[in-house]
Amino acid sequence: MTKYAYLGPSGTFTEQALRQITGPNDELIPFANVTAAINAVRTGEATKALVPIENSVEGVVARTLDELATGDPLVVSAETTLPVTFSLMVLPENAGKPITKIATHPHAEAQCRSYIAREFPSAEYVETASTAAAAKGLSEGNWGAAIAAEIAAEKYGLSVVARNIGDNNGAVTRFVVVERPGAIPAPTGNDRTSLAAFIGIDHAGALLEILTEFAKRNVNLTFIQSRPTGLELGHYHFIIDAEGHIQDPKVAEAVEGVRAICEDIRLLGSYPRVGANK
Repeated sequence: MTKYAYLGPSGTFTEQALRQITGPNDELIPFANVTAAINAVRTGEATKALVPIENSVEGVVARTLDELATGDPLVVSAETTLPVTFSLMVLPENAGKPITKIATHPHAEAQCRSYIAREFPSAEYVETASTAAAAKGLSEGNWGAAIAAEIAAEKYGLSVVARNIGDNNGAVTRFVVVERPGAIPAPTGNDRTSLAAFIGIDHAGALLEILTEFAKRNVNLTFIQSRPTGLELGHYHFIIDAEGHIQDPKVAEAVEGVRAICEDIRLLGSYPRVGANK
């Protein structure tokens, strides 16, 4: 049995994704936000955590990136993806009544913005920590409607009044399994290596130098995102995903080249990409 922390409450897309990779004997523990789920691994309350890191429509989940780059070191050991579709739900007794207040997570609101503007132009938007939190709050009578995964309607006894309301068909969210550092998963031939690179505040051209280390070795980058370190204005680090395993000579050489350029780097994991074993 493995204890998994995840972004809760029960009924989130994260729980739905987690159930794709866990067994019946694993324990799934919901937490109120990404920080709490990741900290559960740091404190030993959970062995692993599953958290969202990237959406095909809305881009990165900034809190996940920041938590991985700072604090006690953690690593990504696996990933999974989930097609994301949104439903509008209400209390059963309110089906058919006017909707004046809609609650959901900001990423969900952004992906359903055209639908909301068209169907409920005067409705108030309420931001929640997750889509399931919006559904849970709806079940407690806090607002008139929620946008969430359909699984949340089942869990909280709600009525779905509209399905597939997202503005972009085919939206997908990528989730990562986070745990304390240990043995690196063996290469599969379809791997991803992630790292955080901290550049000097006065290091002009550092990003170009970093990119060159990968380019001259023909290592493809699948993701790069700058994030402020929080130390002072103008001080950034970069989260980088590269194709390949850290044991691949080209990847290892590129990472060492980046290490020579930066003030510091943190290896965030080398792990199978989705579909590696298919």
